[in-house]
Amino acid sequence: MAQTKKAENSQNPPSPVDEVQITRRAAASLNLNPASALRALELLDGGATIPFIARYRKEVTGNMDEEQLRQLQKLVTYERQLAERKAEVLEVIQGQGKLTAELAAGLDRAASLQEVEDLYLPYRPKRRTRASIAREKGLEPLAQLLLAQKTFQGKPDDYARRFVNPDKGVATPEEALAGARDIAAEVISENAELRRRVREQLRRQGVVQAGLAKGAKDDARKYEQYYDYKEPLNRLPPHRVLALNRGDKEGVLSVKLSLVNGHAEQIATRLYPPDSRSIFKDELQAAIEDSLKRLVMPSIENEVRTELTETAEKHATRIFAANLRQLLLQPPIQGKVVLGIDPGFRTGCKVAVIDPTGKPVAVNLTIYPHEPRNDWAGSKKLLLDLIARYKVEILAVGNGTASRETENLAAEVIAASQAPRPAYVMVSEAGASVYSASELARQEFPDLDATQRGNISIARRLQDPLAELVKIDPKSIGVGLYQHDVDQKALEEALGEVIESCVNYVGVDLNTASVALLRHVSGINRKVAESVVSYREKNGAFRSRVELRKVPGLGDKTFEQAAGFLKIRGGKEPLDNTAIHPESYPATKKLLNSLALDLSSGPAAVAKIKEFRQTAAADAKKLEDLAGQLGVGTPTLKDILDNLEKPGRDPRESLPAPILRQDVLKMEDLAPGMILKGTVRNVIDFGVFVDIGVKQDGLVHITEMSDRYVKHPLELVSVGDIVEVKVLQIDGKRGRISLSMKQK
Repeated sequence: MAQTKKAENSQNPPSPVDEVQITRRAAASLNLNPASALRALELLDGGATIPFIARYRKEVTGNMDEEQLRQLQKLVTYERQLAERKAEVLEVIQGQGKLTAELAAGLDRAASLQEVEDLYLPYRPKRRTRASIAREKGLEPLAQLLLAQKTFQGKPDDYARRFVNPDKGVATPEEALAGARDIAAEVISENAELRRRVREQLRRQGVVQAGLAKGAKDDARKYEQYYDYKEPLNRLPPHRVLALNRGDKEGVLSVKLSLVNGHAEQIATRLYPPDSRSIFKDELQAAIEDSLKRLVMPSIENEVRTELTETAEKHATRIFAANLRQLLLQPPIQGKVVLGIDPGFRTGCKVAVIDPTGKPVAVNLTIYPHEPRNDWAGSKKLLLDLIARYKVEILAVGNGTASRETENLAAEVIAASQAPRPAYVMVSEAGASVYSASELARQEFPDLDATQRGNISIARRLQDPLAELVKIDPKSIGVGLYQHDVDQKALEEALGEVIESCVNYVGVDLNTASVALLRHVSGINRKVAESVVSYREKNGAFRSRVELRKVPGLGDKTFEQAAGFLKIRGGKEPLDNTAIHPESYPATKKLLNSLALDLSSGPAAVAKIKEFRQTAAADAKKLEDLAGQLGVGTPTLKDILDNLEKPGRDPRESLPAPILRQDVLKMEDLAPGMILKGTVRNVIDFGVFVDIGVKQDGLVHITEMSDRYVKHPLELVSVGDIVEVKVLQIDGKRGRISLSMKQK
């Protein structure tokens, strides 16, 4: 094949990463202002957190939200990796003296790591292959004749005889031709354009096939739908990709990807066309077939399957993250005395009472209403005594083993209580056992056993879901699908981002927050969080945000990042109970003085701020001028006004509260057509699971969610939503309930 011209700059070092160009490409891809993107990246690279930038640097970023900032950061990180990899590959090929102008241009144009690796493949150091062995035998020139297709006289054997050399292991012309075909097959397989086209063809027209693996057993028929399964790759939904992967990994299923016969060969013969006049036509055809079967297709099939898996895992992670966000942002039931019950049969039901601040006031209590003791009357009496003594307002019943039997007890106890009677709520136990055995739980309650710690956690989840659930590994919380089958590092990173976002969105009470909660606040790590709690225990409650500067290890940068998210109720400075950042206090006080307002006047001040906001909102120029006078940007002024109108506001208050019940609904009570209210417990690709107050959550299939087409359930509902459903079917034997959200 013709040699291409060597690149003129082949001896020059690779160019440095162009940060400006990278950021501009990323901004264009995300439809962001390039200048704003550059400024946002400067903040991120300088150590600012995404929650801080999104809330307190809106003027700098052009009002980018957290999602845009995360996408920008991830895309720029990828672009940086791509640029660095290009430089590495360029340097290696230069070192080999094989860099051509064409290859350098191809690397420069490459828009993905996959494209770079395709171009690098022929130059990558290899283990010994059939082709490398053939090259050692001196068969490279014969392979070049085969690939060139320019030999029209004689027979292949005539040329192959020239390469027969028993000392090198080539005994016959046939062996020489076989070695040349091996070299040609490898050259063909390393053609970047061939790999790109075949890969794209497989993505568009390939199919996945699955069946029961040879000798495998599936006694529970868990994978029955995949025993004789075939589906186009471009229509394969993410949850089926993960199901097939799991079955394959467990050795139950045999899974393979394939391309319609002839498609790959057509691509190869266009790039390496056999010439009917050439004496090596058949040899090239044989090399193409061998290359595709032995080298190209297995490699491309693995790559495409990896792509499918990565896409499916990212999708599953996004769904898990969306569910977790809604779970963490469930509205708290504050200011209530809660009696927690962790149900059980043989070991009994653990009982604890916590006061409105979450402090346990009655612990180490166990009742035995169920098998084998059946002390129903004694259990009922103890619960009634606790309700009367501590003025219990809500019973939190864990939803694990013996939960529905314990729910019956709770309903009887409520019916027998003096007015005002408490209500009860079924609370998810997911992750409670993980927390109860953790070092954090032992530090919180060193004198209690694990079961009692878990029970306190169940009760506290009702009072403040966010503060309690951040103590638990999010993978143990019980939302999502296939969470154990996806990339655990990527999942952990995504869920960590959700927790960080939620904690900073809600804000944290500086004087009550645990280390587990504080460590998710912008700019604060575990060590600083421990210092904050230690300082608080030693010196008493914080009276102002400024006092944070006295905490050992909490420097100016941390204060800047964290202060706005840490609230103080009843402190020296009323603004400390808002999300207004201390850096904006001078502007805020200047605004209050101009309006002749004193925040201590309470509702009157709030009413005047609300009136002013309504007037200012109608005149954008007036708002802009005022912002200029105060020395802040318009977005910051709007945030200041919002916080002054709603000081101490918890954004979770606007979400639907949990359903409080006083009576029990059994599965036997259900009938088709019955209309009920329920709580969405989990959202997955093919529907939602809804707690309607019986032992088993019901499934609303995606086709029963609306009269219109629904692409994904998250379009309509989220975890924690209260929905009205109609019972369609009840399968008592298998414990399945089919529900509908359709209006008709």
